[in-house]
Amino acid sequence: MKIVIVDDHDMVRRGLISCLIQEEDMDIVGEASSGEDAVKLVEAVHPDVVLMDLIMEGMNGIQATEEILNLLPAVKVIILTSFYDDNNVFPALEAGAFSYLLKTAKAEEVIDAIRKASKNESIVEPKVAAKLLSRVRKQQPQLHDDLTERELEVLLCLAKGMTNQAISETLFIGIKTVKTHVSHILSKLHVEDRTQAAVYAHENRLVSRGSS
Repeated sequence: MKIVIVDDHDMVRRGLISCLIQEEDMDIVGEASSGEDAVKLVEAVHPDVVLMDLIMEGMNGIQATEEILNLLPAVKVIILTSFYDDNNVFPALEAGAFSYLLKTAKAEEVIDAIRKASKNESIVEPKVAAKLLSRVRKQQPQLHDDLTERELEVLLCLAKGMTNQAISETLFIGIKTVKTHVSHILSKLHVEDRTQAAVYAHENRLVSRGSS
């Protein structure tokens, strides 16, 4: 495997080279200290894997990753950084980064990520993976997303155990309108009765959200 190392700290590059050079299946074909130099180097040597730092002056690692993959889509870019905040994680992955590791990773973990990249297997730092899962869950549509604002208000009342009469008086709507809203809520949430609707509201933390 041909590998390029990109980091603006000479000591980091030296450390990575000293670890990887001992691996018989890995060949360090170049190193760069900036995003601009990384793009030029990758275009010249066509590596299999690029170990990419994120925070660098000029063209950062996210921009360099995007440029590299525009030129050579088959290259596997492994982010190796100290940062795992949302402003770095998601843009890096959206730019096409294949794996995401922190610089606290052990040498064997970096080596493993490189070998797995050659097999098209990604490695993501657990802290980063947790962020990704959280984002996916937030993006997944929920049954209650189909509720109107008024239906949501009625659902919150149901979650508090209120009767139709109490809901009518609280929301200043007629009993018949309340019953219509309840019917729509049960249908949209795919539940059979008011109790199940109330349970749904609590399980999805709608009650605390509505009272905040």
